[in-house]
Amino acid sequence: MADWFGKDVFKLGFGLMRLPKNADGSMDIPHISKMVDEFIEAGGTYFDTAYVYDDGKSEEAFKLAVADRYPRESYTVCTKLNARVAKDEESAKQQLFTSLERTGAGYFDYYLLHALARNNISYYDDYHLWDYVLEQKEKGLIKNWGFSFHDDPEFLDELLTKHPEVDFIQLQINYADMENPSVQSRACYEVARKHGKSITVMEPVKGGALANPIPQVTELFKKVNPDLSPASWAIRYVAGMEGIITVLSGMSNIEQMRDNLSYMRNFKPLDETEQDTVKKVVEAMNAVDNIKCTSCHYCVEGCPMQIPIPDIFNARNQQLIYNNTEGAKWNYANATRDKGLASACVQCGQCEGACPQHLPIISLLQDCAANLE
Repeated sequence: MADWFGKDVFKLGFGLMRLPKNADGSMDIPHISKMVDEFIEAGGTYFDTAYVYDDGKSEEAFKLAVADRYPRESYTVCTKLNARVAKDEESAKQQLFTSLERTGAGYFDYYLLHALARNNISYYDDYHLWDYVLEQKEKGLIKNWGFSFHDDPEFLDELLTKHPEVDFIQLQINYADMENPSVQSRACYEVARKHGKSITVMEPVKGGALANPIPQVTELFKKVNPDLSPASWAIRYVAGMEGIITVLSGMSNIEQMRDNLSYMRNFKPLDETEQDTVKKVVEAMNAVDNIKCTSCHYCVEGCPMQIPIPDIFNARNQQLIYNNTEGAKWNYANATRDKGLASACVQCGQCEGACPQHLPIISLLQDCAANLE
């Protein structure tokens, strides 16, 4: 299949996973609407949400900030069906219609089977969701469909061989994970291209980790161009790869939006000097011991002890990377207030089964408890 878009197409996608919220936890619709306005005014069209994001509040926010305020032809939207949270086949298939109601989109330009991996593929197979989504495409409710993926390249090759009918796939790609053995971004990307699939990219800034990198990384970037943000390097790195439909950025405030727009309005791929700088950055990051968590929160949903695992890992990383034990312990105490401590882990393994990064969460929580409690 040929790539859908040329190099001059606006390749920044608005990820709706980390939207700004009010103090009471509700979506800050005025703030989100302002972000949407600036995004569309700059030429952006692609919005990405999911049935499970913020328990449906993300899809509802899309309706209020986008669908209710803009003509349908002015934007494209992607959402996702998550079979793992469904109690049976009927409820899994119902997610599409629930998402249509929540978003007010009328149809989905892009639709994904969500977060496929070896440990959950049986849900999608047993519920006959491959055929179901294809049927909905034939009815016009879906224009393009595929799956988002969190596993090894061998399994990706197996899926694409078995399901060549998918239009596109969504992969985790960022410069820090290209050779990361637990993610294997480069190998997965190469498998997708071998099968002729175009790609939407998630986690280009690795859950925000590449937007606020370790000091030695920031210094390397500033030596080359002091005016560019660390996030700009990460997004431009991925956007310059062949076969990329869009690069999703989960923007949480208007400042992040404006920074992204500043270099994506007139996008230029990294030049040779910048590519060499990224190689040095990866070497510097690999030299530092830290927890490679992207804060996706999939591990939290089924935790029987309600342990805020990503927040705990963020606190530990503050200690590991910045040697700020006082600040790390304060963040840990704040994260676990009215929630489970790291030491409360009962080692049920649910979190490790849900983790897209395949982290040894149980042992990491033991380490966090020893260093932060």
